[in-house]
Amino acid sequence: MRLELETPISFQGESVPKGTQLAGWAALVRALGLQAPVRQPGCVSQKHVRGSHREEGGWRVFDKRYHPGDRFADHLAFALRHEAIDLLILKRAFEAVPKTVLEAYVRSAPGGTQTRRAWFFYETLTGQTLDLEDAPSVTAVDALDEKTYFTGKPRISRRHRVRDNLLGAGNYCPVIRRTPRLEAFAALGLAQRAAETVGRTGRHLVTRAASFLLLADSRASFEIEGERAPRNRLERWGRAVLQAGKHEITLEEIVRLHSVLIEDTRFVFPGLRPDGVFLGERDHLGDPLPEFIGARPQDLEDLCAGMLTANTRMREDDVDPILQATATAFGFVYIHPFQDGNGRVHRCLIHHVLAERKYPPPGMVFPVSSVMQDRIDDYRLTLQAHSGALMDFIEWRSTADRNVEVLNDTADLYRYFDCTDAAEFLYACVRRTVEHDLPTEIDYIRRHDEAMTRIMDMVEMPDRLAQNLILFIRQNGGTLSRRKREKEFSALTDDEVHGLENIVQDVFEGFDDAEAQGR
Repeated sequence: MRLELETPISFQGESVPKGTQLAGWAALVRALGLQAPVRQPGCVSQKHVRGSHREEGGWRVFDKRYHPGDRFADHLAFALRHEAIDLLILKRAFEAVPKTVLEAYVRSAPGGTQTRRAWFFYETLTGQTLDLEDAPSVTAVDALDEKTYFTGKPRISRRHRVRDNLLGAGNYCPVIRRTPRLEAFAALGLAQRAAETVGRTGRHLVTRAASFLLLADSRASFEIEGERAPRNRLERWGRAVLQAGKHEITLEEIVRLHSVLIEDTRFVFPGLRPDGVFLGERDHLGDPLPEFIGARPQDLEDLCAGMLTANTRMREDDVDPILQATATAFGFVYIHPFQDGNGRVHRCLIHHVLAERKYPPPGMVFPVSSVMQDRIDDYRLTLQAHSGALMDFIEWRSTADRNVEVLNDTADLYRYFDCTDAAEFLYACVRRTVEHDLPTEIDYIRRHDEAMTRIMDMVEMPDRLAQNLILFIRQNGGTLSRRKREKEFSALTDDEVHGLENIVQDVFEGFDDAEAQGR
């Protein structure tokens, strides 16, 4: 099957490099009219390219020797061999051509690496069977190159002679590339380092630090959504987060978590939403101006089932827990199955996966929401980097109640996604909690306890008053302000005030009190 390959001036809003021809995924999307974004389009130059390929304005430009040809099979093989796997494009390309085209391609080289991979992906993604005999008895090949991708434990597909090492299945499958940054993160041994920090600390101190960090995470999770929840609501949500890992992650468990978050269901539908959902602004008439649209309500059960199946497979295959948490939690928030509270449940799922895999020390919650709040722009960019590119392929209209209704089949937009950038972001958040937030909080409590003891040795006063004294002195740069002294500490002599200030200054010397997450 030949493709019409006249190279346009621009492709998906980007100028095509001069003197090149679209290749691989970009050529397939252009020639077949596929509704899918190409994250890094490829093209082949008419000239030689030093080093075989180069990066140019978001494009990957290959040397002229890489020119694949003008057939569907040529560009399919080129994409599978030279470009990052894109399961969304792959499935839509398969659906756009007759089965006979794929059958002819496989028959042309039944033992070939790329033909067997294409055959495996076709039957896995589409659920259809090609009219072909099983593959000949040759050495099995990996569905994904384990040197290029993080993979699951391989399961041999004897029909294709392919080792299925995907992170999911045909109905839902995230992809995570092996980047130098992720390799470096994985080599840090963060779980062991957290355990060592806790192991050097008394149990009572660890319990108090865990309590402060949990409260900080709960507060930040609400504040990310623009809410300042009352203390009782924070504590209720914190208790739900602390239960992470005690129950298997099922749809029923996720709905239960949602019910903890949304107690008053008069204005929010409990459970999977029956209508559309969007994030964005509204115009002056109140009509939606979406920046992101969640999956159609009729697709939610199937997408959530696929997400949970993939989560189970990653757990059973012992995939890096932070990568598993990324694929599950970010996949969830892209689907956006609830009318409200998706972001907080998404962040709670991170804790669920990590706790289930026993990644943090027992009873400890890494305050990743606090880090996300501190890096809110990076967090939003990470979310938008995936979801924003999908908006061009979602047809929608405004409803009478000023919501959105999706008009085309969008389920595959949420089934297949590359979450490499999200994994790098989450790993960076966890690294900060392990290397900074946890030891800093423990250090703060130690200093605070020492200051309390020394203050009580000097002046006997109620604990709460002593705690306030420490707080006021630290907030005022090491001295007690005139107003606070006259109002709450008028009974102290000048010498006592000076001595108490010296205690706090000495104990907290070198400590940045903006650093403690639980404050």
